[in-house]
Amino acid sequence: MYREEYRSKLTTAAQAVAAIPDSATVVHGMATGEPPALLAAIADRVRSGNLRDLKVYSLLPMANAAATILSPDLAGLLHSHCWFVSGSDRDQVRSGKHLFVPNQFHQIPRLIRDFMEVDTTVTTVSSMDRAGFFSFGTVNDYITTAALHCRRLIVEVNPRMPRVFGDSLLHVSEVDTIVENDVPLVELIPSAPKPEAEIIGKHIAAMVPDGATIQLGLGGIPNAVCNYLEGHRDLGIHTELLCPGMMHLIKKGVITGRWKNLHNRKHVFTNAMGDQELYEFMHDNPSMESYPVSYTNDPQVIAQNDNMISINSTIEVDLLGQCNSEYLGGFEFSGTGGQLDYVRGAFNSKGGKSIIAFYSTAHNGEVSRVVSRFTPGTVVTTPRMDTHYLVTEYGVVNLMGKSLGERAQEIVKLAHPKFRDGLLEEARKMCLV
Repeated sequence: MYREEYRSKLTTAAQAVAAIPDSATVVHGMATGEPPALLAAIADRVRSGNLRDLKVYSLLPMANAAATILSPDLAGLLHSHCWFVSGSDRDQVRSGKHLFVPNQFHQIPRLIRDFMEVDTTVTTVSSMDRAGFFSFGTVNDYITTAALHCRRLIVEVNPRMPRVFGDSLLHVSEVDTIVENDVPLVELIPSAPKPEAEIIGKHIAAMVPDGATIQLGLGGIPNAVCNYLEGHRDLGIHTELLCPGMMHLIKKGVITGRWKNLHNRKHVFTNAMGDQELYEFMHDNPSMESYPVSYTNDPQVIAQNDNMISINSTIEVDLLGQCNSEYLGGFEFSGTGGQLDYVRGAFNSKGGKSIIAFYSTAHNGEVSRVVSRFTPGTVVTTPRMDTHYLVTEYGVVNLMGKSLGERAQEIVKLAHPKFRDGLLEEARKMCLV
């Protein structure tokens, strides 16, 4: 029965997007959920002049979006918006051709549901099972909400997309049009940790108790943290992003989820990005559960796991303890993402810790990431009232409960030694010490 309904909705990418009207709002899946065939077909319609005044919303656009709807020749032909900036659209955001929409990640589903009128949602899904269900696979975030709150849902079925449990299923009856496209999923290979990352990773791992539930991201520092967690026992996962380092800890028996208050023995996430090994590990694995970002990143939900440890990064920290994690050179560089969600959720957890880690310098040691004041106009991602632990290769400081002067002196200790005297002098001028 379901196979017949599937076949009745199956068509080509060009035919699938032909019904999108002028002035429509389109939301597409992020990262590995970007549907390359559908995005290419939309771009072709816009380029040919058959689709005008289109509004497209994305988050963390990657290679497929960059090659299609974000192609420079389409910049004046459609209105592209993003909830998080990546290397694929950073130049266009800087030039004003791509519009950034400020947000906290857990609120995006509500923005879609209550503040937007989405005409069409397009995303990649797994193959359909015998009960008629697709899985959103590696992505859940906002796309599961967009799929249920739009006039037209078009899915691109990729047999390489893993089938994932949790709140990640979509029935064929809820889909308007189906396209098939068997292509490799986008892979993000973690970078090799720098020597400083190894030191930071060791600092952070020492702060994580056995039985804790962790959240961390992708990159050199999280990778190093995972390396130093190998001696821990019965850790759990409640995270925005599932990364390869976590998978390796699961395989080694370090992460079991045994002591989690929520979703005991389940590894909970809203997105997964990594290599083919990670995608294969996720497929049909009942211990892996994906949920919408409105759930995984809700600070009140995060706080329900005891000993919740959130580990995030930042671009720079000022002497007041404010963290700028998204603004660089006077322009939006990335986005708030889920940082503040997890900072607040982890701190409110019983025994929880919010950790923000960063290298002490940038540009080969020429620029301090600890600054006296932010450049005027700089965005504050984590306010000073929320900053808990800060970590660099020079140590760990806990800012909670400390006065402005105590904070400033502690933060200076995290800076590279060659910048400390200058920072202390600035702190005196600011009447902090």
